[in-house]
Amino acid sequence: MGPIGDAVAPLDLIDPPQPHEGRDGLVDPLAGGADQAGQLFLGAIFAAFVGYRLTGLPALVHLPLALLAGMVGGFLWGALPGLLKARFGAHEVITTIMLNYVAAGLTDFLVNKGPMSDPHTASPQTPAMLDSARLPVVVPGSRLHLGLLLAVAVVPVVWFLIERTTIGFRIRAVGLNAGASRASGISVAWTMVVVMGISGSLAGLAGAVQVLGVSGVLTPSLSSGVAFDAIAVALLAGSSPFAVLPAALLFGALKSGASFMQLQTQVSSDLISIVQAAVIVFVAAPLLVRWLFRLRELPTAPVSISEGGLGQAPTRDGVA
Repeated sequence: MGPIGDAVAPLDLIDPPQPHEGRDGLVDPLAGGADQAGQLFLGAIFAAFVGYRLTGLPALVHLPLALLAGMVGGFLWGALPGLLKARFGAHEVITTIMLNYVAAGLTDFLVNKGPMSDPHTASPQTPAMLDSARLPVVVPGSRLHLGLLLAVAVVPVVWFLIERTTIGFRIRAVGLNAGASRASGISVAWTMVVVMGISGSLAGLAGAVQVLGVSGVLTPSLSSGVAFDAIAVALLAGSSPFAVLPAALLFGALKSGASFMQLQTQVSSDLISIVQAAVIVFVAAPLLVRWLFRLRELPTAPVSISEGGLGQAPTRDGVA
């Protein structure tokens, strides 16, 4: 369970529940993907700095502080594309993917004989995280750490944020129709910055979990394709908040078992990539078929208010 937990936690944190994409809204404003790799790197940088540099703190203070630092780093890196979109209309996917390279280069500079590099090793990495900042192991004798429980706890929190708060209502409204939201008095620019910042903070938390619970050090290869795997998890989960966790569990188990399968059965680990691709194809199949054959979704019945109350509009024959 330890390797699976190591793989599931970052996937679940990068892939929180997201509102539907609208014609005027953000593209998957809270969905994980390759465009969040930079936010994961910045969260890891902030968390690693707090994790090994601050000394003399008890674990009850040091660990939450390191996790919070990771969220702040991801928030700042995520809010930047939101500001560019709100101010100049720059597409958030393009700007975040471009910023991925900036974040990766910054990480390499800091840990490869840079200000955060470990002087006692030739490998490009930071000093090891202090024990007070490491995520504790929840199952003795395994690698299953607190990060998995943290990922599980994030799901209902983000669901509540999206479905039961004013900010969540604004996010959903802007995602469905930015023009109507602006006409109703919602600040579309502010909402874009906030939603991108929230998305970045969760990706930054995933980076902090990677550093504080998995590797124990920050290296340039921290991401290792996690953000790309998150795309598949987001597609499989759709817009269901609580579907993120089982989807992350599926892909985490596939990823963690790939090398073990190759070692024990001599079956190439590339088979796992084929299975993941097949899942994505089957998930996207309805949209592909609808696009190829120019099929339209059946319109829903209109709603009318009559003397009997709220219900479907009557048909031409008078029958609803």
